[in-house]
Amino acid sequence: MSGAAPSPGSWDVDDFRQPLGLLTPDGSVNAQRLAQAVGGAARELRRTLLAAGALALALLLLVGLGAFNVVGRTLRRNRQAYVYIAPAIVGMLVLVFFPFTYGVTLSFTDSNLYNTSKAISEIWIGLRNYADILGDFAFIKKGEGGAFVNYLNFYWTLLFTVIWTVCNVTIGVVSGLILALVLNTRALALRPIYRVVLILPWAMPNYITALIWKGMFHQQFGVINQVIQVLGFPAVSWFDHPASSFITALATNGWLSFPFMMVVSLGALQSIPADLYEAARVDGATRWQQFKAITLPSLRPALVPAVIISVVWTFNMFNIIYLVTGGEPGSSTEILVTQAYKFAFERYRYGYAAAYSTVIFGILLVYGTIQNRVSRATEA
Repeated sequence: MSGAAPSPGSWDVDDFRQPLGLLTPDGSVNAQRLAQAVGGAARELRRTLLAAGALALALLLLVGLGAFNVVGRTLRRNRQAYVYIAPAIVGMLVLVFFPFTYGVTLSFTDSNLYNTSKAISEIWIGLRNYADILGDFAFIKKGEGGAFVNYLNFYWTLLFTVIWTVCNVTIGVVSGLILALVLNTRALALRPIYRVVLILPWAMPNYITALIWKGMFHQQFGVINQVIQVLGFPAVSWFDHPASSFITALATNGWLSFPFMMVVSLGALQSIPADLYEAARVDGATRWQQFKAITLPSLRPALVPAVIISVVWTFNMFNIIYLVTGGEPGSSTEILVTQAYKFAFERYRYGYAAAYSTVIFGILLVYGTIQNRVSRATEA
């Protein structure tokens, strides 16, 4: 170790699990810094354990006040039903509840590749990860070459994710609805064949579709650039600019998303009674008036939940971004979920990535709650 004072946040080459901030220049342990670090982590852990203990005590009191008897009577009365759903409950606990709980717990730590063997009390940092994520407003940074966009900033990535989601859901809903209206036309010949062909993009694994579209956008060998060159234009380097790279991901996901909306819209269209349209025609309503007064209101109960599901899917559409653009150029096309993945498995900041994922969950939870309230108010 050199005699110079260590910089905070770096790591000791002799013991990569020990932060340099706890060592003096001569290599000995700084007892005061060590006591402060351990004491701070212990205080954070103590507060968390006290909160968890209070919650557990409250739950025990509820059980003591009669909840246990109610649950017991319900279990005895519906014993057979609970036996049937027991495997699903166990699966949810193992595959959903435990990983989620572990991820939330991990988000309060400084867990990384170099300290995974340490006890959780030693790496407990409380809300620091959340403060680093939500408290960074540096959209623009300055370097030796001048100012540049900080694409790793959480709010920039959130903005791009929202734009990505809105564009994709809009494309999926509009294209799916138009195709459903066409397929619902009784005079259209070969309708069953068209339905099968148009559902094929949805039937293919999105992993395979993403790789196919990435190859189609290849600068030298891609079929899209070959068509462009036949038309007399130069080949486009699709993945070298944020806008063109975004277009490639948008085209790929649009190809995958329209069949779902088409199927939902087609099913809703076929459930509308023909008598409504006949009555509207008798009253002299035009096709556009029929669409506004009959078709759209009848589609709303089916489209609202489909849009909610589509938003969640697109918001977390990892495969398309990761496989088609890879976040390039310079992380400009990263969405939140791919950014969280890279923090975990490329930068090895497990605690930070867990906090990032928890924030994503919170955003989607808020969105789902608001959307459900809005949809209920609209239906009322």
